[in-house]
Order: sequence, then structure tokens, then C-alpha cells
Amino acid sequence: MHKNIATSTGYSKSWILLLALLTSLGPLSIDMYLPALPEMAMDLGVSTQMISNTLPAYFLGLALGQLIYGPVSDRIGRKKPLYFGLSLYVIASLMCYFAQDEWSLIAARILQALGGCVGVVIARATIRDRLDVQSSAQAFSSMMIVMGVAPILAPTIGAWILKFFSWHAVFGFLALMGCICLFCVHFFFKESLPTNRRLELSFKQVLQLYATIYQDKRFLYPMLIGCFSGGILFCYISASAGILMVDFAMSQQHFAYAFGFNAFGIMLLSTLNNILGSKTTVYARLKLGLGIQGFGVLVLLLSAVFVHSLPWVMLGMFCAVSGIGLTGPNAMALAMSHQGARAGTASAIMGSMQFACGLLGGVILNFLIWSAQLNMAMLMLGFVAVAFMAYRWMRIDQQLTVS
Repeated sequence: MHKNIATSTGYSKSWILLLALLTSLGPLSIDMYLPALPEMAMDLGVSTQMISNTLPAYFLGLALGQLIYGPVSDRIGRKKPLYFGLSLYVIASLMCYFAQDEWSLIAARILQALGGCVGVVIARATIRDRLDVQSSAQAFSSMMIVMGVAPILAPTIGAWILKFFSWHAVFGFLALMGCICLFCVHFFFKESLPTNRRLELSFKQVLQLYATIYQDKRFLYPMLIGCFSGGILFCYISASAGILMVDFAMSQQHFAYAFGFNAFGIMLLSTLNNILGSKTTVYARLKLGLGIQGFGVLVLLLSAVFVHSLPWVMLGMFCAVSGIGLTGPNAMALAMSHQGARAGTASAIMGSMQFACGLLGGVILNFLIWSAQLNMAMLMLGFVAVAFMAYRWMRIDQQLTVS
């Protein structure tokens, strides 16, 4: 039932643009309101750290929602879940707009994530529906290059909105983006999972399918690499506003530019991943990305302990974040390469675990007792260490399988 289906090796730019648009709701929803956090805290009469908890709340919604959309899309196809999820996203964005206190905002953010996460699940599954593993790695890289524009522009757009309007307008803009995505899905998205390939799954069978996928080491090890290397990004997102805007007194505009510069690094290394696609293996590019991230984390750690300097912090952040341009698409391609008709469920597990790492990181940051930068660096160090160990286990398992 789960055997691989022959797939194509080609894809159009317009198709990637559409998938990138659907996926970009995540970074837009996470990054656009970051410059507004101090203003939101003041307006609602709470601390900036309290308002920052709307980030792990969003990660919670992302983690839970993807576990739902994955098996549902394997059962009923890719397009119908998009209609539901994007409609929920628009409604929840308006709830954020009208939120009167921090708890109603947190609840609305969870609902917003439950709706918005449909895009990333369906985009990954659609790529697996149509492409083989090598082409998938290149497609994921191309998508990351395009969607990399979102975290570059999002804080800048948010900062410009704040120059003329209150923080509420940021969520009004996100509701508009959800409407645009709904329009594009209705007119341009073509169903990629034919009826004869859909899985007839009961709730019990869904749980069994999750267990089966988790037991597949060909999925498990790349998933762990992708989750914990991606978790570094969520550590950065949760802590960067406090470090750059509070510790180094950056303005909203300068923070937006710094954030965009690091997001540009993801695009840069995603482009490099495409260039190296025909010259190196997926494993070599994955290892290179982990090495770049590890170097960045060490720079951040040494800077926090010995030299509290903005240039060193920016260098460390740039390397730790941009390495995802190599680790992300290659880990995803390896994890999805053997999933066949259950690609939606596998995509859901991958995405859910990534944002579970983001949620875990956000919670842990609330309890670490050092400076904001040292807290972030120590958490990143733990995440990159797990990613390296998972890479080593994967290579050992492959050698044992071949022998």
C-alpha cells in the first residue's frame, strides 16, 4: 500500500512560487510582528517576555495542526484541507487583530497556527507526489530561496506598518495574505494526489501509520537532523528581539534589517545547495550545513562568555541560521524519499516535530538563568549536538544495511 510511485524530475517556476506562497504564511506570521513585541507588551500592560510567549504558542499550534492535516490529506487529497486551513487562518488573524489581553492573543495565535500550517504540509506532500529524491531536494531548495524573501521582508514590513499604525494592523495584513492564498489555491492549485492513490484510514489506522513511519530509520534519522538543526532557527527567533533590541538597543528598523540579513543567509545557502546539487551528494551537503551551523553556535557561545560584541553576535547568528539553507532541504528530501502515498502523514510528522522543537526551545528559554545571549547559545549547542549525533547514526545504519 505504501510503495513508492514513479515520479517526475521536472517542475515549473510558477508551481514552486505557488507552494512557496503557501509555505510563507509561517515565516510571515512568526516574523512580521517581532518588531512590535515591546509596543504590544506596553499596550497590554505585561512584560516583553510574556508577549514573547505568543511565539511558542504559535509553535504549539503548528505542531498539533500538522499532525491533523497530514493523514487527512492522504485520505481526501491535498486541495480540500487547504480551503479549511486557510479559512481558519483568516478568521484567527482577525481574532488577533481584536485581542484585548495577552491570553486572548495567545489563544488566537494557536488557532492562527492551526490554520496556517496547512500550507507547509501540503507543499511538502505535493513535491513528494510529483518528484523523485534528487529533484525533491532541488525543489525544496528552490522553494526555500523564494520563501526566504518572507523572513527578509516580514520584519521590515512590520516595522513600516508600525510607523503609521498600531500593532493591530500587522494582523490585519496577515488576514489579507490569507485571503490572497485562498484565491490562488482556488484558481491555480491542481490536485496532486489522484483518488486511486489515497489511503483509506480510520483513526486507529492513522495511529498505526504514525508508528510505522517513526519506526522507519530511513525517515527517523533525517527527521531528527531536520528538526534539531531547524530548532536552532526557532531559538534565534524567540531570543533575537530581546538580544538585539534590548541588550544592544537596536531600533525597530535596524532590528528588521538585521533579521532580514540573517534570513538572506538561508537564501544564499539554499542557492549554493542547488549549485552543488549535481556535484555532491545529499549527505555531503547535509554535513556541510551542520558544520556551518555548529561554527555559528560556537561563535555565539564564545562571544557570550568572553566578548559581548555586536559584530561577533551577528556573525554567529548569521552562520547558525543560514546553515538551514543546506540542512533543511536535504534532510527533508532524505526523510520523504521512501514515503510514497503516505507522504502527507510523513510531512506532518516532520513539520510537527520541527515546531515541537521550537516550542521546547521557547519554554526552556524561560527557565535558563544566564544572559539572553548565553541562554540562546547554550540551547543552540544542545540542538546542534543532537543533529550531529543523528547524522552519525544515519551513516552508521546505512553502512550496516549495505554490509
